[in-house]
Amino acid sequence: MDAIKQFENFGSLVFNEPCMKENLPRPIYKKWKESIVNENSLDRHTADAIAHAMKTWAISKNVTHFTHWFQPLTGSTAEKHDSFIEPDENGQPIIRFSGKSLIKGESDASSFPSGGLRATFEARGYTYWDISSPAFIRDNILCIPTVFVSYNGESLDKKAPLLKSIEAVSNAAVKIVNIFGDKEVKQVFPMVGLEQEYFIIDRTLYKNRLDLMLCNRTLIGSLPPKSQELDDHYFGSIPTRVANFMKEVNESLWQLGIYAKAEHNEVAPCQFEIAPIFSSCNIAVDQNQLIMDILKKTAEKHDLACLLHEKPFNGVNGSGKHNNWSLVTDDNQNLYEPGEKPGENVRFLLFMCAFIKAVDKYPELLRMGASNAGNDLRLGTSEAPPAIISIYLGDFIEEILSNLESSNSTSISRANQVSVSPITNLSYLPKDNTDRNRTSPMAFTGNKFEFRMLGSSLSSSSTNTFINTIVAEVLDEIAKELSDLKYKHDIRKESLDICKRIIKQHKRILFSKDGYSNDWLIEAKNRGLVNIETYVESINSLIDDKAINLFTKYNIYSKIELYARHEILAQQYNKTIGIEVKTLIYMIKKNIVPNIMQELNDYLTIASKTNIDFITNKVSQLSCILTDTTNLLDKLELEYKKIIDSTLPSIDKGLKIKNEINPIINQIRSIVDNFEDNCNCKNYTLPTYVDMLNRTI
Repeated sequence: MDAIKQFENFGSLVFNEPCMKENLPRPIYKKWKESIVNENSLDRHTADAIAHAMKTWAISKNVTHFTHWFQPLTGSTAEKHDSFIEPDENGQPIIRFSGKSLIKGESDASSFPSGGLRATFEARGYTYWDISSPAFIRDNILCIPTVFVSYNGESLDKKAPLLKSIEAVSNAAVKIVNIFGDKEVKQVFPMVGLEQEYFIIDRTLYKNRLDLMLCNRTLIGSLPPKSQELDDHYFGSIPTRVANFMKEVNESLWQLGIYAKAEHNEVAPCQFEIAPIFSSCNIAVDQNQLIMDILKKTAEKHDLACLLHEKPFNGVNGSGKHNNWSLVTDDNQNLYEPGEKPGENVRFLLFMCAFIKAVDKYPELLRMGASNAGNDLRLGTSEAPPAIISIYLGDFIEEILSNLESSNSTSISRANQVSVSPITNLSYLPKDNTDRNRTSPMAFTGNKFEFRMLGSSLSSSSTNTFINTIVAEVLDEIAKELSDLKYKHDIRKESLDICKRIIKQHKRILFSKDGYSNDWLIEAKNRGLVNIETYVESINSLIDDKAINLFTKYNIYSKIELYARHEILAQQYNKTIGIEVKTLIYMIKKNIVPNIMQELNDYLTIASKTNIDFITNKVSQLSCILTDTTNLLDKLELEYKKIIDSTLPSIDKGLKIKNEINPIINQIRSIVDNFEDNCNCKNYTLPTYVDMLNRTI
């Protein structure tokens, strides 16, 4: 496909607003548009008309089936395909797609994680069309984005809470914007840009590594002689096989209306990144799920394997998903852009301070929402942000806020300047007002916040649900304080007073230095900041009274839904480590022990013919390696079974696994990796890091 054709085909597989405008009768299009703006339900006549137009459009593109595409609590996506073909009253085939089929579907709710919300015999669950996210065609299937709920109405997916959080932050932000005089603003949209990192390796090697196939990461394997020491991979020339793969990925994404904008080599060998342009929060999350799916499926077509795990290779930089977040009004004002008018700058300060307070109040939730078992291997290892939540604002803004806090008036001073108004000064704030701080978990980057902790394999839904909700709460508190004020002067003065109070109470969350340093751990502790070192320890934050009060207040989650998710996350952690335990045991027994025995046999053969100290020592070393490995393997199997078979709650099992099982896994790895480093190549039968990272693409 030539370049012009690719661009002409942009969005050709999406039933988006322009497509609806073209294919729907004008009255039907207007009713749909009004439903979006007013968040109303569609009537049956309108739904039938949209369904008919959607079916006709899809069939014209060789589509025969449709599916309600949803995001269950597995963290991935799910779909059940239904044909457009049905029998009529005479048993003859007819092509039919009704408004009812468009709006509502049924799925087996007992086969997805529910955390106790559904028993095995309670199978009925429903999918409902999310009219704010356009339908699209994927692999000749019409995909209709939906929410997924149980028979009793409990949320069983990640999209429904996200949509509620978007509404909550919109309502709260609109109040503030209206108070500042923009009465025409009716909606505020959280806008999100998601940068996706991933690894690409040869598929043949991937299929010969059971740990990669089952766990998405290597459980054993030593570093190659050359990894990323020379910093020569980052932004380097893209290998030909990968470039061809990227070309097809881009074509697929563009057809789905996804603005895949940037692509480049990342820091580690075989690591890459793709970055789309910002979209509204809900669309961005949906599109990121599609991006991950397309990366994996396209890699297969090129005899490659795409690894989305946060740490597929030990000792090599892992992968994240940078979540860039901002708020934009329905008349296209970015509320985190300083702006040119003095009145807007007070508003900017207020929104900045609201974000600071929200993050300082709920760091545990943000740490939990950005993590999983895999991200524990990445966070805090001088390649990713630490697990301690802090905010980097840049020297310019941080100094303005600091001076505002200490001032008794609206005038402050900066270095080399005399009595400069913070509001006037902000009018000329350059977009890149300071250097970037890649060690910060949450960095302000000119007109948005970049949350860098999120794991590469995760859905970004929970992270954005949490950010939207915590910011909504603080904005509502501020709006309540300002609501009775009528004059601009009073609003300005009270707003600055609120900012001063927030800075004074929450400045501990601001940190602009090296987040990788050990000094920061000490300083953060002295500041009273939370340091939750592992993911499983953070899961309890979901059922803390503070979180329950927050989410139930905005109807994001009910209390029972929060407890269900708490149980699901704990179970998922335990099952993830359980799969790693069983995979490691299998690989050691089937591959490594035979390799060690073959190496030992080779040296025993030589030892029988000669009496060289080196050979004797080698025999002794290999005997110890074999004994230590098998003993630890037996211990691992026994201790894991003891924990899993216990009657402990899932979260307590997870904590014991973290404390007792993970150290054994690391011990085994250390021994096996040492064996790999010192054995004959012919006696190590698994693809090595050298094979996968230095010889594949």
